[in-house]
Amino acid sequence: MASFMMSPYPGQGKAAPPPEVYGTAHSNGHEEPVMSEVPYGYETANGEYQPYTNPQAMGSYNWRSDDYQDQGALLNERRKAALDEVDKAFFSRFHWKVVGIVGAGFFTDAYDTFVIDTAVTILGWVYGHADSPGSAPVLSPAQILGLKAAGPIGTFFGMLVFGYLGDRLGRKRIYGMELLIIICSVFTQSLMAQGRAVNIVGTLTLSRFIMGVGIGGDYPTSSVIASEYAPVAARGRMITAVFATQGLGQVAGAIVSIVLAYAYKSTLDNTPVADAQIVANHLDQMWRILIGFGCIPGTLALLFRFTIPETPRFTMDIVRNVNQACQDVDTFLTTGGYKVDPDARVEVVQAPKASLEDWMNYFSKRKNLFVLLGTCYSWFALDIAFYGLSLNSSVFLTGIFPSKPSDTIWNRLHNLAVRNVIPICAGLIPGYIAAFFIIDKFGRRMLQLVGFAALFVLLLIMGVVVGTGKLFSHDGVNVNQNGSNAFLVLYCLASFFLNCGPNTTTFVVPAESFPTRYRSTMNGVVAASGKLGAIISQAVIYAQLKDVAQLQKHERGIMVILIVFAVFMLSGVASTLIVPDTMNQTLETNSNEEQANFIYGPAQPTRPEQADRYRDQ
Repeated sequence: MASFMMSPYPGQGKAAPPPEVYGTAHSNGHEEPVMSEVPYGYETANGEYQPYTNPQAMGSYNWRSDDYQDQGALLNERRKAALDEVDKAFFSRFHWKVVGIVGAGFFTDAYDTFVIDTAVTILGWVYGHADSPGSAPVLSPAQILGLKAAGPIGTFFGMLVFGYLGDRLGRKRIYGMELLIIICSVFTQSLMAQGRAVNIVGTLTLSRFIMGVGIGGDYPTSSVIASEYAPVAARGRMITAVFATQGLGQVAGAIVSIVLAYAYKSTLDNTPVADAQIVANHLDQMWRILIGFGCIPGTLALLFRFTIPETPRFTMDIVRNVNQACQDVDTFLTTGGYKVDPDARVEVVQAPKASLEDWMNYFSKRKNLFVLLGTCYSWFALDIAFYGLSLNSSVFLTGIFPSKPSDTIWNRLHNLAVRNVIPICAGLIPGYIAAFFIIDKFGRRMLQLVGFAALFVLLLIMGVVVGTGKLFSHDGVNVNQNGSNAFLVLYCLASFFLNCGPNTTTFVVPAESFPTRYRSTMNGVVAASGKLGAIISQAVIYAQLKDVAQLQKHERGIMVILIVFAVFMLSGVASTLIVPDTMNQTLETNSNEEQANFIYGPAQPTRPEQADRYRDQ
């Protein structure tokens, strides 16, 4: 008998008496079956005891029957047929629903993450201190670092925790929890106040850390849900469409900033920045509205997130209920909806189960380990530049609409908002659009290689331009207009290649690369590697730009930062070469596991002593 037909479980050794009583268990397919009063049983996917049930009622065979091994082959065929239906499906109304619901969360994530660049300036006017008489009040560099780095640090932990929970509890079970954390923390930020014993910047930093945990949870769950429902031919575009809503969130943040500037123009237009305390009440309202607006799209997305069904791949490979998974596939492909049948029969199978030993065996294979290392480092290198530029665009684009001591608060705020929106509309959004149209034609690997190579060249040139010392004049006010315009063009091109390149592909590839039982966990690990890069980039920027009041040091700091970013982009080219292209391959093929005999057979009874142990608990 072929080895794959043999059960890895110990119940086939010494013969035991057959059960005297049979019972029938029913479940909705996503919960543990109801236990019956019978002496023997088997272990479920969660390691819990499930009694042995009537083979005729359950549609499975006695584990001692000659037909048991044939059942394994039949179950593998059913699994393959169901997965083929998902992989070869036409892009339907259900797929658009998934893109819309998942994308709304990423829109919220991006808005809440990147709006801090503008909010920090306003907070400085209200709660900061002037460096010298006649200058604008600002937050200290340490406070700015805390506010900007708290989100990525929280995101790092959220990715790891929610990534694991996605494989342990299910994608649907935790989907929405992370968005609830974001909404509550953002709402809390908008209501915080200064106190004698409590510093508002400190409490905001803590709240943004909690917000980051929720944002981190959104990455692995959303990417996995999108990939596991997507047909093969459109999977790259579907995941890219979800991720591209980040760009819309950044645009929304810039637009809200501009709207607020015009709404308060009559009050702020006649007030120099040095006298910001005169209009502190209005400024205090502005940053609260700016941050609090993030609750609105998050709340709307939350209303629909709980309607997303569990993915058939999770039900089939982790819950190991083939019958329910096949029913789910038929339902959402034919009706575009989802229905849970409380009387559906449960058909638990034996298949590879997540464990430390299994994990080590899987990643002991060189190809699988290279995929993990390559995706981790690529995202790490990418986020050093992406978050370094995106969270500090007002710093890098100082020459565009330069600030002057005579500026009013309205001038300064308007210029800051416009400075942020130009590269988003000229580079970031076009980059996402281009990636959407070509990712399923040229492949993820080619797109990432070209993107990293282009970014290396562009960031190196930008560093040289700043290093010439001709971008600003030495009085710190006037600028070299030609140099500033050239720098803006280079900055927009860098934004384009970031998003039509590694920023998109580093999100797509991990969602397509690992086995179902580890897909969410490994997505969390890979994404957390990226956020580690984001944290490091903020620390480097803090170290180089502490003396922003001294122009020559400021220019030299920007030059060093851009050159460091360029070096990491070059290293990203190397890490991309060890990751295979996932285009036009099923998720099961990309997992690099044998699929023909993935299921061993129907679940079977355990030994009598195991049944006694479970019954006594």
